Amino acid sequence: MRKRKTWLARAALLLLLLFALTTTVFAAGDPTEEQGTKMIKCTECGGVGGCTVCLGTDPACENCGGTYICPACEGTGYIRSSSNFFNTPWALLPPVIAIALALITKEVYSSLFIGILVGGLLYSNFSFEGTINHVFSGGVVASLSDGYNVGILVFLVILGIMVCLMNKAGGSAAFGRWAKTHIKSRVGAQLASIVLGILIFIDDYFNCLTVGSVMRPITDKHNVSRAKLAYLIDATAAPICIIAPISSWAAAVAGFAEDGQGLNLFIRAIPYNFYALLTIVMMIGLVVMKVDFGPMAKHEQNAIYKNDLFSGSNPYAMLDEETDENKGRVIDLVVPIVILVFCCIIGMIYSGGFFSGAGFVEAFSNSDASIGLMLGSAFGLVFAFIYYLIRRSMSFKEMMACIPEGFKAMVPAILILTFAWTLKGMTDSLGAKFFVRDFVRTSATGIQMLLPVIVFVIGCLLAFATGTSWGTFGILIPIVQNVFSMDNPLAIICISACMAGAVCGDHCSPISDTTIMASAGAQCDHVSHVSTQLPYAISCAVIAGICYVVAGLLASVGAPGIIALPVGIVMMLGFLFFMKSRQAKAA
Repeated sequence: MRKRKTWLARAALLLLLLFALTTTVFAAGDPTEEQGTKMIKCTECGGVGGCTVCLGTDPACENCGGTYICPACEGTGYIRSSSNFFNTPWALLPPVIAIALALITKEVYSSLFIGILVGGLLYSNFSFEGTINHVFSGGVVASLSDGYNVGILVFLVILGIMVCLMNKAGGSAAFGRWAKTHIKSRVGAQLASIVLGILIFIDDYFNCLTVGSVMRPITDKHNVSRAKLAYLIDATAAPICIIAPISSWAAAVAGFAEDGQGLNLFIRAIPYNFYALLTIVMMIGLVVMKVDFGPMAKHEQNAIYKNDLFSGSNPYAMLDEETDENKGRVIDLVVPIVILVFCCIIGMIYSGGFFSGAGFVEAFSNSDASIGLMLGSAFGLVFAFIYYLIRRSMSFKEMMACIPEGFKAMVPAILILTFAWTLKGMTDSLGAKFFVRDFVRTSATGIQMLLPVIVFVIGCLLAFATGTSWGTFGILIPIVQNVFSMDNPLAIICISACMAGAVCGDHCSPISDTTIMASAGAQCDHVSHVSTQLPYAISCAVIAGICYVVAGLLASVGAPGIIALPVGIVMMLGFLFFMKSRQAKAA
């Protein structure tokens, strides 16, 4: 009997393999790669082309009748999108509406939801039932059921709890007292924020929340506005990670590149990442030269002369508590933060297989930031509980009270992240990436010397509209690799332009998770952060764009494109001197 079952299993397996092989006859290639495609992977079979109910083993199957052919796609693995607006310029309308409303109304929640609603309407062809189902089932629920997203939310909540613990233990106040005697100027406080942001280059999420937790007491003591702190955090998050070979961003780029050359391409592209490099120059120049412009100047003046750090409401006021100013020691802040950093590094390499035999660099390249940061922060939180119990900084009951308080403090960031992820889902379902891909392929390849700046601009717009830099890498890097041989000097410049444009758009976008994290780290109103940061980011983007024009022209005539970098640095310093003179005249 056992032998008979074995032969039945083998026969079923052979039948399954036969159907799997014959299925490929139906699929004549990937139709999503065609120009102007309206095709998507079949939602019934996930692109397999076969029946997922009986796997072709049951002749009585109501789905396929034992043929192992998916009835939805007829074995091709692809179906036509039901939306009339798929792969059209309308696909970018939802994020454009959300961003415009957020900047106009200064209210981010309703703006994001309206953008999501518009995406649902376009996807369902203005069907009421279809819109509701897509917004909630295909949008909100899908984003919150995604394992990666949930890991980031857990990490965010744990950081909120740790901040609450450090405040209640008096560690933050003690660090502020120490900083008052050792960091004696606003310039010093801001430079310390920049240096710390550069040192924490592992991951942008971790960078935003850690730098904010450590530096808030110091910048507050020196009347640095929360908007300025949020800018310094944001500008040392993605722009630093994108030029650090050992970071989660390097791993992402390596994964998107073809032929296993990702890390090599990443390292070769660093000198041409003009936006990231010029952002660092701009940050240091703004601080050292004491120059501010646009809405940021008003925030800084309010902080200096009126002691108003927020220039408006503080959405994180619920986290502020009355604490004994003489309670706690600096070690109560430093030790938990150091252990947190250590645990997160261990978590990152663990998720990359370090303890299963992979090397450190390989493990970091293969790491999952969501899992690594979640596990690392969890262990860091357990250590913080034990540490504060041993130190008798607070009672067990007081520590437990910090859990809901820390969660509540992160509610604004969690809401914005959830809406931003949902809006990205709406944009993806409308085929925005195919529209951008087709535009690049048809419009950009004819003028190769200007391709670096074209790719940079498209990367900026795509990342700004979708709020995702990694998604922008995934779209543009393979296209550039198809256009150029990697031996062509323009290829590396264009690869770098992809990354620079993605970071720039991510830096500017109010629906970017990094921008949201920077607001949370500085405990600054999100719209205030976006509106004050935009003039700085756009100014840097314009100069970086000019650099890509220069680099493209130089490379096309055989000259080294790297000459464009010192040209950009000189232009940036000249721009800051010009703004400084205008500021002096206005005063």
